[in-house]
Amino acid sequence: MEMFDALHLARLQFAFTVAVHIIFPAISIGLASFLAVLEWRWLANGNKVYQDMFFFWSRIFAIGFGMGVVSGVVMAYEFGTNWSGFSRYAGNITGPLLTYEVLTAFFLEAGFLGVMLFGWKRVSPRAHFFATVMVAVGTLISTFWILSSNSFMQTPQGYEIRDGRLIAADWWQVIFNPSFPYRLMHMTIAAFIVAAFIVAACGAWHLLKGRRDEPVKRSFSMGLWILLLLTPIQILVGDAHGLNTREHQPAKIAAIEGLWETEKGGTALNLFGIPDMQAEETKYAIQVPHLGSLILTHSWDGEIRGLKEFPKEDRPNSLIVFWSFRIMAGLGMLMLLVAVLGVLLRRGGRLYESRAFQRFVLLMGPSGLVALLAGWVTTEVGRQPWTVYGLLRTADSASPIGSQQAGVSLLILVVAYVLVFGVGVYYMLKLMAQGPQPHVEHHDPAARPSLSNRDPFQSFH
Repeated sequence: MEMFDALHLARLQFAFTVAVHIIFPAISIGLASFLAVLEWRWLANGNKVYQDMFFFWSRIFAIGFGMGVVSGVVMAYEFGTNWSGFSRYAGNITGPLLTYEVLTAFFLEAGFLGVMLFGWKRVSPRAHFFATVMVAVGTLISTFWILSSNSFMQTPQGYEIRDGRLIAADWWQVIFNPSFPYRLMHMTIAAFIVAAFIVAACGAWHLLKGRRDEPVKRSFSMGLWILLLLTPIQILVGDAHGLNTREHQPAKIAAIEGLWETEKGGTALNLFGIPDMQAEETKYAIQVPHLGSLILTHSWDGEIRGLKEFPKEDRPNSLIVFWSFRIMAGLGMLMLLVAVLGVLLRRGGRLYESRAFQRFVLLMGPSGLVALLAGWVTTEVGRQPWTVYGLLRTADSASPIGSQQAGVSLLILVVAYVLVFGVGVYYMLKLMAQGPQPHVEHHDPAARPSLSNRDPFQSFH
């Protein structure tokens, strides 16, 4: 395949649009649940700090949610323009799954989003909290259906092939395919970690600038608590996901590990190296004996199939997934370090005083998104050369378009995305640089706060 043929350009276009899009749903999923927690805490104890934090982070959420919707629409069109072969072959299954996402999740989010953002003076506090919870639930339902559709492409089951097309024989098996539970948990927790690092990094920025007010300190603290809770769980889920992948996509595991030969009596782990697809070896490998078996089979002498056991045309690009996986895993270890250091500093009473730790958290702010993108690259490139694993090749999924058409549309999308989403990201960062503002009371401080006396979006008008 030439580097700039139509198929390669179409793949680059979809990879680019998905990479940009996935950032915003991840932020929205995490922040939606964070907002629900903040409003719950405000209703529970009447502490204005939580209300101030809700007002601030709801603005960040609104921008991310809007850009997620806009960037996601483009991919739906690409299924028809660039991947008509895939739509024709698998559309009877993936189409309904994406339709369920719109009917059950998007309508729920859209219906309650306006109440959450602009309903403070129009509904009761409890009704407003219900709207916030429904928005959070909607983001999770959306994750459910999107991951179900994508997981079916990774580990298809519950289907029949009629007249050269996939037909659902058992929707329960289609939806709850073998990799779905692991990938759903992994992605959902990843989104929460993305939001936690953004919240904690924002707090770290303002602590470094000398602010010590409660909204800043509590943002920093809550972000670190979330990381302490979720990072170890994510590591365990990732381990279970790896075992599942070894069972159902063994070529992907071999490519991730840069493993060419099936080793008897125990498999070494390649910590680092440069997989060479032509030479069929991992050059300059630094190995730890038996560690591959311990991680991927949970036994000392477990056997892992090497890439040479698979036909060359069925092998994923080991160089890409070898390093994308290590970027994700390496960042995961740094995330765990952040969480542990946060606990130690908290116990020593230095959480808000250690500038070195705050710089570390600020530096790690984008790490959740980087790890998410690295994980996506590992998953999707590792599935190649299949669009539907074992059933439909990527080369057979593309539309009969020319390289000029694919190249021009890719260029247009890159320019449009940089302009539109670049401005959106800049505005999000500008808002975060301002930070949450402490509430100033203008009435009897003994009176219980009311959700109806402030509009968090007044500054937009």
